[in-house]
Amino acid sequence: MNQLSNAQRRAASHVDGPMLVLAGPGSGKTTVITRRTRYLIEDCHVKPSEILVITFTKAAAKEMRERFLRQTKSGGTKVSFGTFHAVFFQILKLAYGYGAENILREEQKYQFLRDSVRKANLELDDETEFLSDAAAEISRVKNERCDLNTYHASVCNSAVFKKIYDDYDNRLRRNNLIDFDDMLVYCYELLRERPDILGAWQRKYRYILVDEFQDINQLQYDIVRLLAAPEDNLFIVGDDDQSIYRFRGAKPQIMLNFEKDYPKARKVVLDANFRSTAEIVKGAGKVIGHNKERFPKEIYAAKGDGFDIFTHEFSGQEEENACIVDKIKAYAAKGGAYSDIAVLFRTNTQPRLLVEELMSAGIPFRMRDRLPNLYDHWIVKDIFTYIRLAQGSRKRSDFLQIMNRPKRYIGRECLEEEEIAWEVLLCCYEEKPWVAERIEKLQSDLKMIGRLSPFGAIHYIRNIVGYEEYLREYAEYRNRKAEDLLEILDELQALSKGFQTFGEWSAHIEEYKKELERQAKAQERESNSVSVATMHSSKGLEYRIVFIPDANEGVTPHKRAVLDEEVEEERRLFYVAMTRAKELLYVFSVKKMYNRKGERSRFLEELLE
Repeated sequence: MNQLSNAQRRAASHVDGPMLVLAGPGSGKTTVITRRTRYLIEDCHVKPSEILVITFTKAAAKEMRERFLRQTKSGGTKVSFGTFHAVFFQILKLAYGYGAENILREEQKYQFLRDSVRKANLELDDETEFLSDAAAEISRVKNERCDLNTYHASVCNSAVFKKIYDDYDNRLRRNNLIDFDDMLVYCYELLRERPDILGAWQRKYRYILVDEFQDINQLQYDIVRLLAAPEDNLFIVGDDDQSIYRFRGAKPQIMLNFEKDYPKARKVVLDANFRSTAEIVKGAGKVIGHNKERFPKEIYAAKGDGFDIFTHEFSGQEEENACIVDKIKAYAAKGGAYSDIAVLFRTNTQPRLLVEELMSAGIPFRMRDRLPNLYDHWIVKDIFTYIRLAQGSRKRSDFLQIMNRPKRYIGRECLEEEEIAWEVLLCCYEEKPWVAERIEKLQSDLKMIGRLSPFGAIHYIRNIVGYEEYLREYAEYRNRKAEDLLEILDELQALSKGFQTFGEWSAHIEEYKKELERQAKAQERESNSVSVATMHSSKGLEYRIVFIPDANEGVTPHKRAVLDEEVEEERRLFYVAMTRAKELLYVFSVKKMYNRKGERSRFLEELLE
């Protein structure tokens, strides 16, 4: 206990009753959890088997267990460390006899969903994207225990969503399988309906400690409350300012209302940041202080002042990326390790341009998130199909893909051969001159596209052919934001800029794909590499140097954040990114993004106040 700060000591020596520990970034929360567990066993003579420590990931649970065992004397192995899902599945296992074979595998899940979606006869341009959205929405319904009869779906028509949900759920039951969300739902129902089973688990786990409490969703909290009763020895550790998983059902209000749920709860604020310099702590505090839904707290840096946070506004992303690459090179040239550096983005699609620059510069990097290959997107495939036809392709499959994008009212009945013939097609529509007119326009458009550079061709397809208008109509039909789809075209056009011919660009794309595969394999071996990550996946990590590019409105906060609570979550995400930095923090913005005017993020303005 002597090595702990006063606040850490007060938390670690707490014994009975509920306690709320507000643990800011770099405040030593893991130390407090492991030290308090040890204190219960060694000083208060609590049986190790009566202690349950819950966290969110297997890796975190494993690391905490190992750290605890290094500190403790014999007997500590009987303390239970696990994730919510592991703990709740153990309860179901003993009650219902479930085994590993009853847990739905990820590939099975998507196959079941695919079958359910196809049964609903939906017309989809991108089935993979729809399945991912549908899976997330089904998860939300289960975790928030929504009534399907009154639920308003966002992924598709509510009645169609209900059919998909019911069909998917029936497939699980027929196969005696449960998905990860069912583990929570079934566990809650079991404990509510069987007081005898609940009582047995309450007696087993008399002391419950929850790490990263700000990430808890309502269903998880309800189960934990059941287990902790009636003694309520519930010790929760987290930071409401780092609650960034709203899309998974996590809400800071759960933590903010803890003292209402437990009026006798004691509260300790771990107010020392042992990670970052004072300038970084002060800057991050200025930004997060603009949130209204939070516990007020003053965090101080245990380290010295350090360097000022470096901010700069570039003319565009090319200049911004060149600066990041130059600074990484300069640091490495002085003997610094690449692994000291992280570049943190708001979304997983943003890094594409930087990744190309890192590849060209020969800088090893590690992607902490899957970088979707832009060239695999259905919109990009449409554009490339136009280009192939412009270069002379007559494949039926190519023509079918774009013939009604935009709408030209061309039917399949005149396209029986493997290769299309324009004369035959025009003959087919002699009695429908308005369709023939559209076919002739497509012919002349393709001739024009064939004469243009890649950049010019994309511009022509978007604006003259009318593909952009088609996307707007598609977005309205699918209840999506047209800007999200148009952004794909913006990015593709930006990537096409440096190429004079399609052949040159095509060769580069092939090289890019190979390099991505090579980088993915190298990541497993190369530990000394720059981390390229989203703000979400950087949580819990720390780096000597952090870059936050594209601190612009519409990026961070994201353009989808409209409501006050959504903007506050975006600000918490920005705060998480800032507090990953130990010594140097760079926050960049751009005046122009994808040929559109860029506006500096309000979070950057708050930092500069």
